[in-house]
Amino acid sequence: MSTSSVSKGCFVFKPKKKQRKEEKKGPNLERFFSDGCESAESSGSRFRLCQELWDHIRSNTEVLQDDLNRKVLDSLLDFVRTSGSTGRHSDWASQMRASEIPTAALVLGVNVPDHDVTFQSLSELLQRCVTPHVASLQAKECAALKHLMKSVLERVMKTEVHDEEDEEEDKRSGAPPRRSVHCSLAQLADWYTSKTKRCGGTPGKKRSSPDRDGPPQPPVVVIFKDLEAFSPTVLQDFILICSRYVERLPLVFIFGIATSPSTIQHMLPHSVSSLLCVQLFQSLCCTQHLATVIDQLVLTHRFPFRLTAKVLQVLLSIFLYHDFSVRNFIKGLQIALLEHFYSQPLSVLCCRKTEALANLKVLGPRDVDRIRQLPSFQRFLEKQDPQHQAKLTTDEAFLKEECHKLMKDLHKYHKSYYPTLRCLHTMTSSLPRYPLGKQIRELHLICLENKVWESEDYQSAMKLLKMLAKDELLTLLQKCVEILQRSKSKRTKRAAAQLDELLSRMQQLHVEAVTETQDCFSPPIKDLQKKTDLFQLQKTLLQLNETRRSRRSSPFESLRNEAVELLDSLVRTHLAPPESQPLHEVCYFSSSATVRRYLNATPRTSIQAALCSPYFYLQNESLRTEDGTVSNAAPDLCIAYKLHLECGRLINLYDWMEAFSTVVCAAEQLDSESDSFEGVDEVKHARFIRSVSELEFLGFIKSTKKKTDHVSRLTWGGC
Repeated sequence: MSTSSVSKGCFVFKPKKKQRKEEKKGPNLERFFSDGCESAESSGSRFRLCQELWDHIRSNTEVLQDDLNRKVLDSLLDFVRTSGSTGRHSDWASQMRASEIPTAALVLGVNVPDHDVTFQSLSELLQRCVTPHVASLQAKECAALKHLMKSVLERVMKTEVHDEEDEEEDKRSGAPPRRSVHCSLAQLADWYTSKTKRCGGTPGKKRSSPDRDGPPQPPVVVIFKDLEAFSPTVLQDFILICSRYVERLPLVFIFGIATSPSTIQHMLPHSVSSLLCVQLFQSLCCTQHLATVIDQLVLTHRFPFRLTAKVLQVLLSIFLYHDFSVRNFIKGLQIALLEHFYSQPLSVLCCRKTEALANLKVLGPRDVDRIRQLPSFQRFLEKQDPQHQAKLTTDEAFLKEECHKLMKDLHKYHKSYYPTLRCLHTMTSSLPRYPLGKQIRELHLICLENKVWESEDYQSAMKLLKMLAKDELLTLLQKCVEILQRSKSKRTKRAAAQLDELLSRMQQLHVEAVTETQDCFSPPIKDLQKKTDLFQLQKTLLQLNETRRSRRSSPFESLRNEAVELLDSLVRTHLAPPESQPLHEVCYFSSSATVRRYLNATPRTSIQAALCSPYFYLQNESLRTEDGTVSNAAPDLCIAYKLHLECGRLINLYDWMEAFSTVVCAAEQLDSESDSFEGVDEVKHARFIRSVSELEFLGFIKSTKKKTDHVSRLTWGGC
């Protein structure tokens, strides 16, 4: 069977039931690891470690997402519970008119990819705690009013709904009538009445009646996920229809807004918006959400996989300049995790300390040679004496013992790095002009790239810390002590004890020391208040400056300098860049180009490369050609694309079709001068038209009004 040409037909190969079940489970990543990775002998353990780390990320992010959205989701639940019930028990609900529909305007921000997770959590909470009647809608499903009504009825009633067109199609086809519900809101109201009667409710009451004794009726909640994408006319008609059934149906709307609450006024006229009683809800800012995710997943020693500065900068740039999506940021982290364990055979050591030391003992000779080839281990080897170097390069057992110590030191480094980083950020994040950044991720990037204490910004930050007031300094030092005491490193705990001692000494200072320092400046200040000339004023100021230089520092200033020097020594000891640590490659992913290629996709470039070089995608030896030429056996789309590159701004369709037919006939081994060659027949003409239509769909050409038998090129240059 030949399927080389896309224009010959569509070929369907139905999989077996077993294959369908395997496809539902998703791709077999374990087979992907074992077949394609560099070191197949450790692929099983690396896949297991990658799966465990990803499960850890996913569970933590889900818990984090619930915690961050808990406040706004709880507010929405209270809103739906109070406004949708028959009895108005809240002050806000009592002010609402009987003809108005309670509406929650949920402003989520421009991070659209994250909205699905929020609405999914909201729907689950509503169905579990408030009402089973929830319909969640998207604009692409509701292009017309009948589609919107059908989606609402099907998701609330959980049954099949048909309209007049479906009935006509059944009559034409002669099919038996289907058991389904007619598409109308009156049908929904009747269904809701019978449903509440069976549940023991009191249907038929108007919503304005204060029925406090009867059981509350569950409201019917309609969620519009992307309000801006809905058609205004469809939305207006739906609201007008729903307003006529408010007395029979306790409807509640939830609008998902990405831009501004004023969108409701822009989309709906006053006659329609007056039928809604809108209450505004604001979700957490996406930048705060990202800061929390980075704090929980990146800036922690409990998570062994880490990113270098360039990779983290790529993920942050995509977030800040493209989509503001925390979900995509986590996907980028997942891609980096998968790529690290796939491409780095020594990633079998990227795990907890006890497991890493156990895996180190069973490394094979090839993995031991890979350790010797690591750049960080080469730098470590250069610092050793010649006898030590010879043993490390020849003795495998001795190398494993040395790597055992280096892995322990690497884990100790991470335990001390993150508490010290938080202390430095606490001390410098409130300084003027933020010399080391306002966010902790900015400081983390600086520390990953270079020695932070060698920068000018760090020196200016230390000078500013030596000028802090007593109250502000005491507050910052107290936070630093709490951070260091929570760490599990013995080094940072010793530093916390020293800092706590300095803090207690500062708090025990007497007020008299401050008053004495103020008294030493009183004579010059009094002299300044006297009437004097310019020469006398200059002399007095010089005396004041000499007095300041010659005077001894106060006890508080001495303790402040001592605290800053302690912080400086802590930074110089524990905030060295990761590249200075031997064997850091086993847990740091550094290929920023790989992440950028996966996340910053260029579809036009990829399509052009596929059309110019189909061999690299189809892996067919008959498609292998020299640069700049087109294979006769290439698909029709590739042939038409290569031929259109030889034309100018306007392309003559007839000449293009003749050239296409010539190439196709060469593929079929027909000579243009032979009797069997008939030029462009119906099959070749159909194949050419299909290829032109596909190129127009891909955006390479378009029809033009200048010449009827010509098309216009939209792209320039080849692949």
